[in-house]
Amino acid sequence: MQLNVIISGFDMTQEVGPLIKSFYPGTEVNIKYEVSSILPDMPIKFIDGKISETTRDSENGTKGCAESGLGGDRADCLDIRLADTSFTIVFNGKEVNTTPFNYVDVPDEHMVYEKRRKRAYKNLLLKELYKVLFKETGRTLPWGILTGVRPTKLLFERLKKGTVGNITYMTTEYLCSPKKAGLAQKTAAKELEILNRFDYKNGYSLYVGFPFCPSICNYCSFGSHPIDRFGDLVQAYIDALLKEIDKTCHVLKDKKLQTVYFGGGTPTAVSVGQLKSVIDRVKQSFDMSNVLEFTVEAGRPDSIDAEKLQMLKDEGITRISINPQTMCERTLELIGRKHTAQQTVDAFNLARSMGFDNINMDLIAGLTGESFSDMKYTLDEVGKLAPDCITVHTLALKRAARLTTQKELYAGQEASDVGKMVDYAADFCMDRGYEPYYLYRQKNMTENLENVGYALPGKEGLYNILIMEEVQQILALGAGASSKFIDRNITNGRRFGRIENVKNVSEYINRIDEMTDRKLECFS
Repeated sequence: MQLNVIISGFDMTQEVGPLIKSFYPGTEVNIKYEVSSILPDMPIKFIDGKISETTRDSENGTKGCAESGLGGDRADCLDIRLADTSFTIVFNGKEVNTTPFNYVDVPDEHMVYEKRRKRAYKNLLLKELYKVLFKETGRTLPWGILTGVRPTKLLFERLKKGTVGNITYMTTEYLCSPKKAGLAQKTAAKELEILNRFDYKNGYSLYVGFPFCPSICNYCSFGSHPIDRFGDLVQAYIDALLKEIDKTCHVLKDKKLQTVYFGGGTPTAVSVGQLKSVIDRVKQSFDMSNVLEFTVEAGRPDSIDAEKLQMLKDEGITRISINPQTMCERTLELIGRKHTAQQTVDAFNLARSMGFDNINMDLIAGLTGESFSDMKYTLDEVGKLAPDCITVHTLALKRAARLTTQKELYAGQEASDVGKMVDYAADFCMDRGYEPYYLYRQKNMTENLENVGYALPGKEGLYNILIMEEVQQILALGAGASSKFIDRNITNGRRFGRIENVKNVSEYINRIDEMTDRKLECFS
């Protein structure tokens, strides 16, 4: 089965594409943009204010799916015809929705007029498109029309202003389910409560990336490198990373460093000496007197031993992650993890015995071949360990992951009841005193769901909140790391700019001066 989509008038493929694909999981969705004049007497304008080049592809103003060469014997056709003050939705040749757009501006000092207008147009279009697709497919989406990364950001800003009626706001304005709206409300309220405890506005965070792992999981697209194949590059990478630390450690000296996060990949995949050298250089180069949290992802149980844990303890690391993803042995083997469930238990117990009192464990709902009973088993086993935080991710199908590029190897092994898994995990955590404290979403998530961090009171990961709510600058070092800086020349309403390092380890090593110079320029 195929769905072919023509968008004409002006290009909103990025805005509507994720919503359409969420309604048609497992279906080939082809989206094509045409510059066309739908109404001959009305000029078509891009919403950002630029006048489009208008062309008439047919007497009716647009070719439609079939005439554009996108049709097929088993293909549905969706035409979305956009004009400056209206839009029309046509499904399989039948006009099913025509909606006027009468914009009443609400000034906002953080967003330019054209950006505000575009957002209002987009939201109206998505709501009407949702209704059409619901009628055609019978499906509902738990997060409604929301396809962005940070659904809690909407409520976070409202809560800061003391606005009430937030759950109703989410269900009516964005068509979220009451359950997800309630989850977003709880999470945003917890974020605000935590952030009000310290002066985050005058602080910043540091991320240090280690793009190496014991093995590469079938769902991973982070650009991580298996240590057994790329071990000869590790020391050169560490040297480049130390150089980046040395050259950029002063760029935010007018701010207080408040959280440090070593992620990856798996930081503990490198040797204890190599990891210690980076920790030591950070402590020597940055003012650590205001640091509230220092996290190291010891994410893979097969990368942890007593020597590394003792070094982390001696260095004052306050928070670690030990991430099983699942406690089912057959799944671990199928997804490419090179450790057993028992190794997870042993690593966790070892860390506890050495005095680590803030340990997070990551789980993934929707892993290859798993059922609801597998997720329930995993949660039961993790519950016995009583970690301080449990982060429940939903599987996201990334383009560069083996699960996508070699999908024929996993055909017929898709997980079932993923929504039920996620709902059960939420109830499981909250029944045991864990509270949701950060939430985010990704593209191509199974069943249009979410990732949620649950924590016991006082054990929340501050860095996770700061990066999700975009309330603080992030200095990010290492291959694939993405820094966030305040955009002093704000355009199109964007408050933050990004500086992304190259993902490939060899390129990072060879281009380290370029990586650091870009940071010096943007943060200056």
